[in-house]
Amino acid sequence: MKVSNPFGKKYRDLCLPEGTKVIDMPDPERVGNPRQAIRAALADPIGSAPLYDIAKAKKAGKPSATAVILISDNTRPVPYKGEEGILLPIIEVLMKASYRPQEILVLVATGTHRAMSEAEHRSIIDPKVFELGIAVVNHNCRNAAEQTFIGHTRRGTEVLIDSRYLRADLRIATGLIESHFMAGASGGRKSVCPGIVGEKTTYIFHGAPLMADEKSCELLIEGNPVHEESLEIAKMAGVDFIANVTLDRSFHITGLFCGDLEKAHEEGVKKLISDVQVTGCGRPDIVITHAGFVGINHYQSAKCAVSSMGILKDNGYLIILADNTDAGDILGSVNYKTTLALLKCIGAHNYDRVISSPDWTFIPDQWQVQQWAKVFKRIPQDHLFFCSPQLSAMKYPLFPGVDGATVGEGAGEDYYNDCIRNIVKAIEEKEGGRKLTVSYIADGPYVSVKA
Repeated sequence: MKVSNPFGKKYRDLCLPEGTKVIDMPDPERVGNPRQAIRAALADPIGSAPLYDIAKAKKAGKPSATAVILISDNTRPVPYKGEEGILLPIIEVLMKASYRPQEILVLVATGTHRAMSEAEHRSIIDPKVFELGIAVVNHNCRNAAEQTFIGHTRRGTEVLIDSRYLRADLRIATGLIESHFMAGASGGRKSVCPGIVGEKTTYIFHGAPLMADEKSCELLIEGNPVHEESLEIAKMAGVDFIANVTLDRSFHITGLFCGDLEKAHEEGVKKLISDVQVTGCGRPDIVITHAGFVGINHYQSAKCAVSSMGILKDNGYLIILADNTDAGDILGSVNYKTTLALLKCIGAHNYDRVISSPDWTFIPDQWQVQQWAKVFKRIPQDHLFFCSPQLSAMKYPLFPGVDGATVGEGAGEDYYNDCIRNIVKAIEEKEGGRKLTVSYIADGPYVSVKA
């Protein structure tokens, strides 16, 4: 049975085993006339005054007032250009409120991710932004000289924020509201934390205790300690206005949530939950999923693995399809690779014990490996098959799982289909030749599936 390849037309359609159950979420309705809808959302926001009024008031009190706009990096498909672009309409409102281009800064909220290149900036941002001469810069969580300490949270987090953001008089955060396996949902407060915080600020926010909390999970906001810590930090830093979107699987806008940091985001999360929850899926022997747009590297691919756990049965099998296109390291940072290798060597339960020890020195990116550990408490490491045409066989000894391209007859030109066919055949042979049940999560990390 054929289904569309989640990575687009550069690859052939996927050929799934006969009888595969395809799990996908219903198509939400797209926003009609997006240009008009974006301008309307900025003018009639949720829980706040219109963006123009806020911007004008800042200028009235200080004629030299400046503005900063936080945007997501290229791991998130936020529409910043084209008919559905949300960045240029924001800038047009600011310029109407008397902000000159040199008084507006676009700050890429990279969090702990690598910096984007100028070419990458231009690939995601409307060219008119550059034609106007508006500066676009990356946040660097490791550059202490660009950060300002503003206090501690109730949990003791040392809050360091990008100084360029704090110097601005008007602070706007943009982003995508999608399911998030730690914080419940992305968007809103996450543009600030972890988007523009210093590396030290992640030590508690992404520390072992918060990651291990049962409420640090997808689609849960209330009582989620990761959400709570992120929100507290964002409020300390100050956010005057947010512009968030929800998207369908083709990355078209299905909802606009502009206005107050909390109220607008909460409305967006309600919309998200109604769109992405799929229940009654059962627990098959084999789950096939994909890493989606976000899975530009192995680090980001953890999201689809954790999302699959709603139907992944004990000692079952998981096949991950990934298109790791990151211009940097397609595995992840040195810290990620180091802690991932530790997980492979000592196993999931021991990994959790080690990073929870008072003698353990916190290592940035250990949190993502802690998410992988959740998966390997459910299935053995050799029950995960990772299939990425960009990852060479030499890299696989660094992380848990099996190189899908090396199973059976190996993978050739029809990479993903060769992997699927060979892996399913090998699993069935291992299981005594019986016909196994297979489910395919068509929306990868973007859907919440429950048995």
